[in-house]
Amino acid sequence: MRAARELLKELEYEVLSGSVDINVNELVYNTAKVTKECLFVCIKGMAFDSHDAAAKAAKDGAIVIVAERPVEVPEGITVVLVKDTRYALALISAAYFDYPAKKLKVIGITGTKGKTTTAFMIRSILEHAGISTGLIGTIETIIGERHIPADNTTPESYAIQEDFAQMAAAGCKVVVMEVSSQGLKLHRTAGILFDIGIFTNLAPDHIGPGEHENFEEYLECKSRLFRQCKVGIANIDDEYCRKILDGHTCELETYGFSGDADLRASKMELISRPGYLGVAYQASGLVNFPVEIDLPGKFSVYNSLVAIAVCRHFDISKEDMLEALKAAKTKGRIEKIKVSDEFTLMIDYAHNAMSLESLLTTLREYHPKRLVCLFGCGGNRSKLRRFEMGEVSGHLADLTVITSDNPRFEEPQAIIDDIKVGMKKTDGAYVEIIDRKEAIRYVIEHGQPGDVIVLAGKGHEDYQEIRGVKYPMDERVLIQEVLKERQGK
Repeated sequence: MRAARELLKELEYEVLSGSVDINVNELVYNTAKVTKECLFVCIKGMAFDSHDAAAKAAKDGAIVIVAERPVEVPEGITVVLVKDTRYALALISAAYFDYPAKKLKVIGITGTKGKTTTAFMIRSILEHAGISTGLIGTIETIIGERHIPADNTTPESYAIQEDFAQMAAAGCKVVVMEVSSQGLKLHRTAGILFDIGIFTNLAPDHIGPGEHENFEEYLECKSRLFRQCKVGIANIDDEYCRKILDGHTCELETYGFSGDADLRASKMELISRPGYLGVAYQASGLVNFPVEIDLPGKFSVYNSLVAIAVCRHFDISKEDMLEALKAAKTKGRIEKIKVSDEFTLMIDYAHNAMSLESLLTTLREYHPKRLVCLFGCGGNRSKLRRFEMGEVSGHLADLTVITSDNPRFEEPQAIIDDIKVGMKKTDGAYVEIIDRKEAIRYVIEHGQPGDVIVLAGKGHEDYQEIRGVKYPMDERVLIQEVLKERQGK
């Protein structure tokens, strides 16, 4: 049992009826999970406003209702009025789980690209140095030995605080988490004072119905992280860096290639051999040593540089940093799969035109004999994305293999036809193979010495969604099946 007054103590509120001097059994914000004598927080979502279900929540057992507006409930039920129930849920959740963020060092990463890889790099270094570290991100949540697939990049505030509490109980000392613009907009991280906040980069994204009204709002939401962290570490090379840091309340460090950066990268060198695409550079300023990582491109330099900047705050040795960076892998992010000694094959989550262009541009810098790109597009999503991705691959890849992704409730061939609209604006060669396994078989069987082949769009996903059903489909498994079938011939 928890005292309602204690759970509400960090909030400004008005008691419309009843009393907060009562005990509650649980904190609930989902109408389907209401329990006897719980405190229920009404949330206005995109499709449903649970303020409209307050009376039912009370009937099902809630004895305290937290709401943004007056609600009709039976007599004797406590109704607490707050300005913003999402903000209230975050602070009440922190109190409910006994402020677990205070028991951890909390690292938050925001930006358009690089959040996931950077988070895994930081965790890799900390774990390698013997510091037990939890992770919350796009791919999964990691608590000790448990790996829990993620639904959102930044979960709801209750889930974050619950994860923090479980991490502390499991002996974690640090948590590194991706902080999305939506998470910041919807106050999912409200009440958390991050020990370190990180800005990777910014480009127009997540703008439209249900997300952000415009780029200005997207930028402003990202900037909020630097008003709730102790130390901010920002990419000085990004054109929006200054705007992101407007109004910051933290100590600042910068990283990048700029001579003005506190932690600088220079003498970048691309390293290429069959099955290996890496990059080497000199880190100087706050540290001073050469770095080599088994990941390609300039963006990998940025990701590793910020990981070094963060881990410097934990007094980790140069040797531990370099060893961990060499071994750091992120599922579905430039994930190389060994299939041949003659060509390189990798899996990447690039699933829109911006990320695909960045990936293919980076890979072209390694001057492969051919750059082969296999991808599809999701059904029941914007056709513009299909046109754009087709055009990007047509311009940058020597061969595009158009296949199926998550067709959902659309016909795969119709999606492929849309992708070809963009392809036909270019001179790029392409083939179309609806079945993704057969498409993978095609690129493996037709791989040539010196090729770089990228399977784009699925990344860490291990399913294919068809007509409302998610069927198991992991590209790693498909690759192994193809190789095994080829050996059996």
